[in-house]
Amino acid sequence: MLDIMEQIQQDVTTVVNEVLEKAKVMEGQLFIIGCSSSETIGEHMGTASSKDAAEIIYRGVSEAVAAKGARLAVQCCEHLNRALVVERETAQAYGLEEVNAIPQPHAGGAFAVEAYQKFKDPVVVESLNAQADAGLDIGGVMIGMHIHPVVVPLRLEHRRIGKAIVLGARRRPKYVGGVRAVYNEALE
Repeated sequence: MLDIMEQIQQDVTTVVNEVLEKAKVMEGQLFIIGCSSSETIGEHMGTASSKDAAEIIYRGVSEAVAAKGARLAVQCCEHLNRALVVERETAQAYGLEEVNAIPQPHAGGAFAVEAYQKFKDPVVVESLNAQADAGLDIGGVMIGMHIHPVVVPLRLEHRRIGKAIVLGARRRPKYVGGVRAVYNEALE
């Protein structure tokens, strides 16, 4: 049987790639990750921040997102009001306002700390202004507020990273019109 860190390492690559594929994430799009490292190791959210789990998850996520040419946004925990860590160039490209905060293990979370340390030029922004195209919620951290309306849940085959439940989501353009409207099935 795998130890929990080996399980997390296996799960993260599988799950992130599944979400990226099902959400049809393309180059330049914004992908949001919210992660409770505590939940991944079987503890309650916010009670057992795990630097080891955060490192493993960040590595898997960043490699998969970079392979798609997408941009990564990492959601902080509620103690930073779910602010986000992004690269400065992403903040500038999306017109996001930088705020003054540096994530800490118990004020932002271990995963946000890891992203802040590993990004080339990290900044913290208060909001993505609902501009993300897709994302992954690891452990029930509620990322939907950062994705374009309309948020569509993804039915995943792989539903856990370590011990944490995961939920994938993507955007769908709003339907406009009425009974006579015709919709592009590729966008559904």
